[in-house]
Amino acid sequence: MMMKFLRARTAPNPRSDNNGIGWGFKSVILYSTQILTSRNSKDSLFNRISVAGDPRVSMLPILDQWVERGRNVDLYEIKTLIKHLREYNRFNHALQLSEWMAHRWNLALSPGDIAVQLDLVSKVHGLEQAEKYFSNIPGPLKTFKVYGALLNCYASNKSLDKAESIMQKMREFGVLRKSLSYNVMLNLYSKMGKQENFNALIQEMEEKGISCYPSTLYVRLNAYAAVPDINGMEKLLSLMEANHLFTVDWHAYIIAANGYMKAGVTEKSLTMLKKSEQHINGWTGFAYEMLLTLYASLGDKDEVYRIWGLYKKLGKLYNRGYFRMISSLIKLDDLDGAENVLVEWESVNTSFDFDIPNLLINAYSRKGHLEKAEACISRAVERGQRPTAGTWDRLATGYYKDNQMAKAVETMKKAITAEQRGWKLNRVTLTACVKYLTENGETEAADEFCRLLPESGHLLRRSKNKVNSVKHKTCADIVNKIDGDDLQAEENAHGVTELKYQSSA
Repeated sequence: MMMKFLRARTAPNPRSDNNGIGWGFKSVILYSTQILTSRNSKDSLFNRISVAGDPRVSMLPILDQWVERGRNVDLYEIKTLIKHLREYNRFNHALQLSEWMAHRWNLALSPGDIAVQLDLVSKVHGLEQAEKYFSNIPGPLKTFKVYGALLNCYASNKSLDKAESIMQKMREFGVLRKSLSYNVMLNLYSKMGKQENFNALIQEMEEKGISCYPSTLYVRLNAYAAVPDINGMEKLLSLMEANHLFTVDWHAYIIAANGYMKAGVTEKSLTMLKKSEQHINGWTGFAYEMLLTLYASLGDKDEVYRIWGLYKKLGKLYNRGYFRMISSLIKLDDLDGAENVLVEWESVNTSFDFDIPNLLINAYSRKGHLEKAEACISRAVERGQRPTAGTWDRLATGYYKDNQMAKAVETMKKAITAEQRGWKLNRVTLTACVKYLTENGETEAADEFCRLLPESGHLLRRSKNKVNSVKHKTCADIVNKIDGDDLQAEENAHGVTELKYQSSA
């Protein structure tokens, strides 16, 4: 795949970032078009790629057309754009640019470039492909940056044993000298509730004299808040505030507010949110997005609207901000308000992102407001947009809950055939559609429905009988293998209140 780009090492670009693999607080899982403002002209390569936000759209025609028209392409600008695409979760596009860059200039990638591609391969194609990529990297190029990128891949996938194995190799190779990789492991231990491992790693850092950078303190603070260990969180926050060499920013108080909220200490959580707001400096849209989310979680609608007003005063809003506000209002069950914000987004947005209307489509479908869900989809289609698999999947589930099984079947077919990398169809709705067809004697239609599935694993992938791929004579055989208790658990996770549909026959 990317292996042919791995040639002899060349000197890295002195202006390039290291490997881009670092610990930090992640934003919502949403691709965004907020990349860069216009450079010297409105018709820039940056702007062309920025507005093409749909991850299903390839960037290669844009790049090739730009070059064919004799326009200049600067290597540093391409690397900068890759960095920003990653920051806004447009990983598929970033990987396309990285591969195109290597082909275009016939580059021998530096360890930093390799680390970036390794991370992108993992995010776009999965951990197994990332491991294959790593195994093909020549030994001299497997530097601290590359091992750090692989460690981050394992941590992101919560592959604890593999992450610990790579961490040990980094110790043995003598490349574990900075806090970055320790922060990755500390964050992983925190997420997986491995408090003893967490404490042991902190002790190892202290014994080896590895500097405790601010990022490490934030990892520790976040770990205390996640438990929540209020005593430990308060002590660490006090130490951070007392350290004159360290500036506590808005994010520390966001973490503390989240810890208090988890512990049910609402008043202290609200106090921390106010302190966080006081520490916001400059254009910090992400800070306001965090405030929106936490105030919504605390059920404070007035504060959500107040923060939204402040956010809008910052200037132009982008997809991520609208996503946060709409999801916050849905959490507060203010669907009318969410619809108003969606209409506003539709009127000012220049780069469509189906994840935003999908929020309301999902909410309407779950509450049985199917006409409103249909209207949202129709407006998008009228603008020339293609609904995603998630769009149709949500609507099909709404039809299933409302006992409109004929519509559920037709809509689920659209979900199956729509392109959306990584989307997992609602297995409960899938199974209900197949049962509806078979129980109404439409066995041929049921078999045709199943043939649309890439593999029978859509229905079997998490069954307790551990069957992952089995050849069955008919679609009914697949359905009969489904474990009822497993379906019930998955249905609860999807928020579907009724497991069985009433046959319309």
